[in-house]
Parts: sequence; structure tokens; C-alpha cells
Amino acid sequence: MNKIRIYAVLLLVISALLGAFVSYSQKPDQGFISNFPFKLGLDLSGGTHLVYQADVSEIDPINVDGSMESLKGVIESRINAFGVAEPLVQTQKSSGPDGDINKLIVELPGVTNVEEAVELIGKTPILEFKIEVPGVPDLSTATSTSSGTSSVTSFDVKYEATALTGRYLENAQIEFDQNTYQPMIALTFDEEGKKLFSEITTQNVGKTVAIFLDGQPISTPIVQEPITDGKAVISGVFTPAEARDLARDLRYGALPVPIELIGTQSIGASLGSDALAASIQAGIYGLIIIALFLIIWYRLPGLLAVVSLTIYIILTLVAFKVFGIVLTSAGLAGFIISIGMAVDGNILIFERIKEELEAGREVEDAIKEGFGRAWLSIRDSNTSSIITGLILFYTATSPLIKGFALIFILGVIISIFTSITVTRTLLLALGIKRKDGMMKFLLGHGLKR
Repeated sequence: MNKIRIYAVLLLVISALLGAFVSYSQKPDQGFISNFPFKLGLDLSGGTHLVYQADVSEIDPINVDGSMESLKGVIESRINAFGVAEPLVQTQKSSGPDGDINKLIVELPGVTNVEEAVELIGKTPILEFKIEVPGVPDLSTATSTSSGTSSVTSFDVKYEATALTGRYLENAQIEFDQNTYQPMIALTFDEEGKKLFSEITTQNVGKTVAIFLDGQPISTPIVQEPITDGKAVISGVFTPAEARDLARDLRYGALPVPIELIGTQSIGASLGSDALAASIQAGIYGLIIIALFLIIWYRLPGLLAVVSLTIYIILTLVAFKVFGIVLTSAGLAGFIISIGMAVDGNILIFERIKEELEAGREVEDAIKEGFGRAWLSIRDSNTSSIITGLILFYTATSPLIKGFALIFILGVIISIFTSITVTRTLLLALGIKRKDGMMKFLLGHGLKR
């Protein structure tokens, strides 16, 4: 019995420490614990919701899903490069009169300006490599012009496009010329791009292979010898910031699927705060009602169940922080529902204990036997709830439904631990031997004396 009491004390102390972790880790400048803030979804923190429609008409139907996943990855990389916290990017397919409609949904928490959000994703730079049209005038007739970002040589010539575009880029990074210390952009092509670039430079030695960005020539070098290593350099009068931004846009800008913005929605920070406050208020009211019911109906065991329920809430919130689960309004609804599921296990246990006491068992034996008999029912009911949650999670297309299912599953798993282990440990730690005197009332049931 002394060992059980030690376990109970340790359990309460650890729960208190975890409760402090949950309560104060949101504050700034708190050291280690400040690394684990709650991550709030768009509907709770405010931000921007963008919907893009993908044009997959030129893609083989077999490759559409793979192309959409590649598109998702590219957009995520572009957004992460800007430092937006916890962006959500997902693909969605819906049926339309002309066939399936493929959409890309982008949520940017904390970015409430729609124009700013669209700018963050940015216009995809179109990088092209073009060669001279045969029979052009002599290159000595060239004149030089300057723009805000680069020095461009304008020729009275025409260029024709090649198969080499930005889609074959493997990497683009800023470098500095060792002689002039001017920034330039080093391009590295993938295997297919390397082969194309080698063919183009081999066939155009002594000619210009112009590099066009968004339809404008930004570099017009003359090929001195074939380039077979798959590397090229864009040089010009760049500032370091301009070169860095261009390298970033080229690195993350090659979209495998063209997209068009078809819908925007901005959620203000105040609306997000109101939704969060309403969710917390609903959770508190629900907890108070459940606690009153447990204490009035089950008395002393009900009071311990409230303590167990508090520990359950603390453990669940800690899991949200440590595992970085993004909380949405639907997710908080799943959490509130799981609180009710956690109470269900305690009720089954208390009813079993009541039956054992009425059968004449001693209190300690009744507690052990009650938990043992209730475990099978708790196991089966929670297993069915987890299976339902998993089906919902893997079949849902909406992130809100997925968030609801994930938090619900997590809550059910933690509730199994608190209802079986925590409540049992606290009950046995009381060391009650006989049901007489005041104990007869405290271990009673319902409104009976």
C-alpha cells in the first residue's frame, strides 16, 4: 500500500509540472519551454485561405496525381522559403461537368493581407533558353541597355525556343565572381536537362544561347565550347538581394502544373481570437458540468475521477505541444468530445465497483475486481472508437475533418491510460478497508444516503 501511495504522489507531482509546462510555455523569453507553443490553425489564429485550380489538360491522366503532389511540394518549398509559420498546402479533387477538377489549397496562418499572401506564393518565373535564328545580322550591331535588375544586350536578331526550360533545374544558388565580386546565379540541371544543355551548346558553338526570364533576355552569352557538365551561369548587374531572390524563385519556381487563383478568403486575427475563446469557454463549461455530475452521483470516486480527468486534459495538451499538432476549431471540438469519452470509462468502472461492494466484498478487493471486470468493456468500446477515427482520418478530404479525427484518436488513447491507471492508483492510495460510517456515504451511489 505504501508503494501505491508513492506512485500516486509521483503521479500528482508530475501532473503538476506538466500543467505548469502547458500554462507557461506560451510566454516569450521562457527558455526551453518556449520552444513548444500551441500551433493554431487558420480559423483560430487568423490568416489567408487561397484556392488555386490546376490545369492538367496537357498531362497524361495516369500522371495527374503525381504531378499534383509535385506541385504541392514546390509550393510548400516556396512558402517555407519566406518563413511563413505552419503553412498548410494540400491538393483536392472534385467532380465537375467536364470531368475532375484538381485544386490546390493554401492556408497561411498569421497572413491576413490577401495581396501579401498571393505575393508570398509569387508569380512563377518562366526560365527559357533560346538560340539564334539562322541568318541573323552580325553581332557587332548590338546595342546595350540597362534595366533595374540586370544589364541586357539588345540585338537586332530573333531567338527561337529550345526544349530546355526551368523545369529541368535541379538547383540555383548565388555565387560571386572571383575577379569582379559581382553576384551571379549558378544553375545546375538534372540529368535530362544536362543532356539537353549539352546538345544545345554543342550545336551552337560560336553563337548566342540567350537566357530569358519571363519573356525578357537577362543574359546573352556566346558559347565558346560545348558544356557537358549540366551547369550554367546567369551574370548581370545584380545586387546581392536581387540575385538571392532570383535564385530562390528559380529554385522553387518550376511548377510541374500551371495554376490559376480562383478563390481567396481572409480571416482576421480578431475572428480567430473569438473562435478560440468560444472553444475554450465551451470546454470549461463542459468540464464543470461533467465534474458536478461525477461528484454528486459517485461522491468520493467521482472526485478522484475529476482529478483523473484533469490529468487527462494536461497530458493531451502536452501531446499537442510536443508533437506539434495544429489545433483548429474542429480539432478542439474533437478534444471536447474526447473528454466525455474519458468519463465513460470511469463510469463503467464505478458501476462495477458498486456491484462488487453490494456483493459483500471488501473495499480494496471490490476496487481491484471492478477495474478487472470493466477493462474488457472499456477496451472494446475504445477500440471501436479508434477504428472509427482512423477511417474518418484516412477517408476525409478536408483538413478540418482530419484534424478532428486525429485529436479524437489521441484523446481516446490517453483516456484509456487515465481511466485505468490513474483512477485506480488514486482509489487504492486512499487505503480504505471497510465501508462503514462516513465511508459508507462517500462510497455510496446516486442521491441515496
